[in-house]
Amino acid sequence: MSLIPATILTGFLGSGKTTLLKRVLSEAHGQKIAVIENEFGEENIDNEILVADTTENIIQMSNGCICCSIRDDLRSTLADLAEKKRKGELDFERVVIETTGLADPGPVAQTFFMDDEVAEQYLLDAILTLVDAKHAAEQLNERQEARRQVGFADQIFISKSELVDAETLDALTHRLKHMNPRAPMRATHFGEVSIQEVFDLRGFNLNAKLDIDPDFLKVDDHDHDDHGHDHHDHEHGEHCDHPSHQHGHGHHHHHDDDVKSFVYRADKPFNPAKLEDFLGAIVQVYGPRMLRYKGVLDMQGTDRKVIFQGVHQLMGSDLGPVWPEGEARVSKMVFIGIDLPRDILVQGLDQCLA
Repeated sequence: MSLIPATILTGFLGSGKTTLLKRVLSEAHGQKIAVIENEFGEENIDNEILVADTTENIIQMSNGCICCSIRDDLRSTLADLAEKKRKGELDFERVVIETTGLADPGPVAQTFFMDDEVAEQYLLDAILTLVDAKHAAEQLNERQEARRQVGFADQIFISKSELVDAETLDALTHRLKHMNPRAPMRATHFGEVSIQEVFDLRGFNLNAKLDIDPDFLKVDDHDHDDHGHDHHDHEHGEHCDHPSHQHGHGHHHHHDDDVKSFVYRADKPFNPAKLEDFLGAIVQVYGPRMLRYKGVLDMQGTDRKVIFQGVHQLMGSDLGPVWPEGEARVSKMVFIGIDLPRDILVQGLDQCLA
C-alpha cells in the first residue's frame, strides 16, 4: 500500500489557515483529504458544511473530506486514521495537519521521521506557512515562533496582501527571503490558491535541485564590492536599512532577525569522511537551532551528486543522478536556523574540502 502524503499547515493567528482549510473541506476539488486540527475552534469549520455532527472526533464532510481533531497526540491520531483507512472505514488520499498559531512545526515534522509506525504509513510532503501581510512585520519582530514558522517552510503564502501597499509587501518579501531563500513565496487572495499549489510540493524529497531564489544570490546593491561569486554570499548586516526591518516609531534601528539563512558554495570536492564527521558534530551541537538545511554536493570518489537535507538533528543523505556532462561540479548548501555560527560552519566546511 502506498504511503499517505501529509502536509503541515502553519501560520500565525489570523493568517488565513481557517479560510484555506474551509476551502479544502468544502470545495468540489475531487480529492479526499483528512484534515487534522489541533482544536475545533468556534470559528473553525461551520456546521453547515458538516454532514453529521457526531461526538466522534472524526467528521465526514459533504465533499468526501474528513475533519478530525487531535485527541491524544499526533502520533496516535495518525495511527488511528491509517488503521481506519486500512480497514476500509474511512476513505482518504492525503492528510493536512493544522498546527496552532503559536506552534513550532519542527516536532510535528520530526514525528514523520522518528516514529517508525508513522514513517511506515505516511510521507511528509511539505510544510506550508501562511503569513498575514498586514501584521507580519509586528509578529516577526515580536514572536520567535513566527520567525521559526518562516524558516521551516517549503512554501510561503502571503495572505491579505491587498490590505497593504506595494512598498510594505516588497519589504516583507525581501525580509522573508533572507530568513528562508529556499521557499517559493506567493501573495494570495485566499480563494485563489489552487489545490495544485498546496499539495505534492515534495519539500522533503531528496531531489538533485537546490531551489534557492536566484535574487538572493546576487549581491545586494548596498554591497558595492564584486565578490558575489565566492562562497561567502551576502546576508543582511547592520548596514541594512530595508524598511521592513525597522520598527514603526521612526527610529532607524535595524531589526536583525534571529532566523537567518546562508548559502555555502565550493568548487572543490568534499572529502566524504571529513564532511560526515563535521556535519555530524554540527548537528549534535546546533541541531535544535537548525531548522532546515539542504545540500547538493560534489564528493570525492563518486561521479554522482550527493544530496543531503535535514530538520533539526535529523539528517538524511542519498546518491543522486550522475553529474551531467558539461555541468560544473559545484557543491551548494543552504542552512536556515536561529543564530547559527556562520563563521564556524564556513571554516569547518572549508576544512572538509579535498
